[in-house]
Amino acid sequence: MAVAKKSTNWFVVGVSTAVVVVLVAIGAAVWWANSLATGPGTAPQSAIVNQETGAITFGTGDDEVDTYVDFMCPICGTFETQYGEQLQTAAANDAITLNIHPVSILDRYSQNTKYSTRAASAMYCVAAEAPDAALTFFNSLFANQPEENSVGLSDDELASLADQAGAGAAADCIADGTYKNFVASQTTSHDIKGTPTVEVNGKRLDLNAGEITKLEDVLAKAGAATTGTEGDDSAK
Repeated sequence: MAVAKKSTNWFVVGVSTAVVVVLVAIGAAVWWANSLATGPGTAPQSAIVNQETGAITFGTGDDEVDTYVDFMCPICGTFETQYGEQLQTAAANDAITLNIHPVSILDRYSQNTKYSTRAASAMYCVAAEAPDAALTFFNSLFANQPEENSVGLSDDELASLADQAGAGAAADCIADGTYKNFVASQTTSHDIKGTPTVEVNGKRLDLNAGEITKLEDVLAKAGAATTGTEGDDSAK
């Protein structure tokens, strides 16, 4: 498995130049959560959804990586371009446990269609109805990511992407917005102030302070373990 290269880190450049963390996002998320039912909503029942944390989980490795993503967030797209394949490969090899948390802080950037919430709910629909298709659908959401301040994808378009990923059974769940309340509760309960938010072994990284290197160290370790070169001086 390829490990993080030492060339220009465009994700770090993007984080340092874009305003990712905005206080208005928190107010919007809280407002949206309060505008829904007072309870946390229906929790997805799935073998890949952690009932305690709400994470959609892949792999069984000792090192845990948690990513909190908003499907409207362009920096999340940059993060997935740079690290997504490595994370998913490491999880597939059980070199790490990858916990994906779909959240919604950018609903205000989709012309009142609440795309962030709808896309995150759709992600949970696929995780519940067709777990084997979850990562394919996740990658498809970023491959087809709408621009900020657009209306985003419609529910029909989200269902079509799910069908293409092998999760046609999730169509009704997507249309009904079954997990919208759950998404809102997850966003507030995890104290998400911006996206992407990344944690390694339970410690939240300060991406603006260059702590992304801690994630790269885990990926390098996972790559070495997978190829059998861990501890081999000749591989350094």
